[in-house]
Amino acid sequence: MRKLIFIGIVAVGALVGLLAAANDDWATRTVLGTVGALFGAAIGGALTRLGWSKKALSWQSDPIPGMGVTSEDLAANFWRDNGYPPFMKPPDADSDPGSPR
Repeated sequence: MRKLIFIGIVAVGALVGLLAAANDDWATRTVLGTVGALFGAAIGGALTRLGWSKKALSWQSDPIPGMGVTSEDLAANFWRDNGYPPFMKPPDADSDPGSPR
């Protein structure tokens, strides 16, 4: 059904292009009909969502174990990392030797 609607919108676009150049020669009517069909294809594809897949894809379905980004890795290293992700622990306040005390 969506393809039928898509083809109908493309045909309407081509018809609008042909009607815009009704009094011109055949080359102009052909070009404007093609341009109208092109615009109709773009609008019809957007309205019918013809090129979209049914299933939403996730960015990272299976993260690599041991990299520290999975919940299992964070739970296993919770006491070592004090609850922070790896390499994200803020520095201690008294570890900076150049700071005034």
